[in-house]
Amino acid sequence: MDKLIIDGGVRLKGSVEVSGAKNAALPILAATLLADEKSVIKNVPTSLLDVITMVKIIRYLGAKVEVQGNTITVEPKGYKGCTAPYKFVSTMRASICLLGPLLGKQKYAEVSFPGGCVIGPRPVDLHLKGIKALGAKVKIYGGYIIADGRNLRGSHVYLGGHFGSSVLATANVMMAATLTKGRTIIENAACEPEVVDLAHFLKQMGAKIEGESTHKIEIEGVKKLAGAEHMLIADRIETGTYMIGAAITDGDIVIKKANPNHCIALIDKLREAGVSITFGKNEIHVRKTRSLKPVDVTTLPYPGFPTDMQAQFMSLMCVTKGISVITEKIYPERFMHLSELNRMGANIILEGPTAIVKGVKNLSGAPLMASDLRASAALVLAGLAGKGKSEVLRVYHLDRGYEDMEKKLSRLGAKIWREKE
Repeated sequence: MDKLIIDGGVRLKGSVEVSGAKNAALPILAATLLADEKSVIKNVPTSLLDVITMVKIIRYLGAKVEVQGNTITVEPKGYKGCTAPYKFVSTMRASICLLGPLLGKQKYAEVSFPGGCVIGPRPVDLHLKGIKALGAKVKIYGGYIIADGRNLRGSHVYLGGHFGSSVLATANVMMAATLTKGRTIIENAACEPEVVDLAHFLKQMGAKIEGESTHKIEIEGVKKLAGAEHMLIADRIETGTYMIGAAITDGDIVIKKANPNHCIALIDKLREAGVSITFGKNEIHVRKTRSLKPVDVTTLPYPGFPTDMQAQFMSLMCVTKGISVITEKIYPERFMHLSELNRMGANIILEGPTAIVKGVKNLSGAPLMASDLRASAALVLAGLAGKGKSEVLRVYHLDRGYEDMEKKLSRLGAKIWREKE
């Protein structure tokens, strides 16, 4: 396994390009299986482990996949597979999004219960509720979700969950419904940019979808879908991570190929903290021009503050004078990074789903153990701000969601490199 070595205390300066959105790439790649012809997906972060895994699954199912640079071409014609096996799915939760396309196209699916990051319980109940509402017969056997979709029909589906709407459950129902006779209405649908991007791709394929970007999506089933060419949106979480990178290092960076409209909640909180943020054409200029002040944050479904930025924002508050309160309402147990930050000298107390952060003057470098994808990014950011050297272990988590992170940070002046553990 690899580790990252960071010699902290260097101010980030320069420009960085963000990659295509991983969380848009995975369901869109799965959606190519709905078509009768090949699709071409551009701006794909093809070096990410999650994308590599999705390509392996699609090939396992029998479709032809060609990867050239950041473009993936999928030729689904003639694929017969209906099973997404444990050996692939166990490493990536987003592989659950194959359930909808397989049901819609093949009318049958066997998908292993998903794995991925350890950030607390993330049940698949809304996925099952959604496809059952469409008429699928579902059973759980041997660690697999087995769904028979021969009697699918358009239906009224409510996807409200204990912690709000579900992005991937919305994606699954929407994909299955595109080839299901009748009209499907998804109430309390997720409206994240990644869901909207998926809807745009499906519409290019010939799907009839209305209401994407709202909490009510309507789909009129069609008999078949064609292939399409699509450019993925920018990764808003990578964008946000580099924004915090500028703030936490007293930096001055321009983030290119970014969409600020997808980062409004984070931008609002960073400005409230005192960070200077301005916009150009497809770019965001982030500078720390004065001392920061503490800000309280509560994670919420989009357009609220994203749970995927909670850990990174906590790293920033660790070195911001005063007391901030960070409440996690999406995954209440998503605080694995807290103990590692405290080992660097941070002062954080956890009370249920709320972290109380008392800012300290400096963090100190330390050996750090990454527990999940976004926690890994938070530890890297803390290492950049810390005094002395830090080692971030288990960076395979980071490689699931950030393309060439150490190289991009190095070009901004960071002293960071990769070694074998």
